[in-house]
Amino acid sequence: MNRQDDEHARFERPRRHTRPRTKVRPNYDDADTARVVTIDRGRYTVTLDAATGSAARTITAMKSRNLGRKGVIVGDEVRVVGDVSGDEGSLARIVEVTPRRTVLRRTADDDDPIERIIVANADQLVIVAALADPPPRAGLIDRCLVAAFDAGMEPLVCLTKADLGSPDEIRAMFEPLGVRVVVTRQDGDLESVRDVLRDRTSVLVGHSGVGKSTLVNALVPDAHRSVSYVNAVTGRGRHTSTSAISLELPFGGWIIDTPGIRSFGLAHVEVDDIIKAFPDLQDAARDCPRGCLHSATEPECALDVAVADGTLATARVESFRRILASRDQKDDY
Repeated sequence: MNRQDDEHARFERPRRHTRPRTKVRPNYDDADTARVVTIDRGRYTVTLDAATGSAARTITAMKSRNLGRKGVIVGDEVRVVGDVSGDEGSLARIVEVTPRRTVLRRTADDDDPIERIIVANADQLVIVAALADPPPRAGLIDRCLVAAFDAGMEPLVCLTKADLGSPDEIRAMFEPLGVRVVVTRQDGDLESVRDVLRDRTSVLVGHSGVGKSTLVNALVPDAHRSVSYVNAVTGRGRHTSTSAISLELPFGGWIIDTPGIRSFGLAHVEVDDIIKAFPDLQDAARDCPRGCLHSATEPECALDVAVADGTLATARVESFRRILASRDQKDDY
């Protein structure tokens, strides 16, 4: 039947006369590779990878529409197109985020199911704690260790202000876990810190006032990070860094400074993900009953059997259980 002869045709939705949407997608083979160093109100500051053949330079970019809801975070390795000259007023587009090797994340608290990604592609988590002013909070350090093990990152504890307090107790606390500890003091030599940061991508986390920005300024002289002071009444520092920023180290590697944190929620972390960071404990735990949480109250935990027969050191198992317990302790950080 001819459409013109159909008496119902005038009630139908008009047919489209536009061309169908093509399935051909843009080709970004010529896109430059870059690293996201900081984010400010929807604008991304990225540094071009000199390995692409382009001169190393910093440019401003925006996220392309084709990325949809996919987030772009500090540390991401991205592909950019458009104006990559870096000239004032120029704007490039981020068209692709390459697969992340590691992701450091936390929740606002232990009851919050929403994960917040802090940085991507860092291979070392540097937990910065002051030995005094403000005093160290072992609970936060333990929680950050859990987050590092969950993310597949190597943890490092950096103790600042050693001229105001002794590092011996903290050192002894983490020695059974094999976690490295470096110590700094006001105007002291930082060569030991440079050694553990060299040629690595490291992210700094810690309370406000512990000296993260001071440390960054000493390691990267032109960083110009604002430093905070500790409130004499509350013992807490004031937030000065408002966003994460990635800085290239003059002696090789990258360091990512993050805003001071009040808490480090671990709602996203499972026990099995933590124990993977300890091959000897994981091997012993294979004999645990299903659902075992490996705590000291578990009636048939194989870790206790391994301690009894001398396979595992008591101090190592106790230290592991301490960081496990930190997931449920909300009053020590």
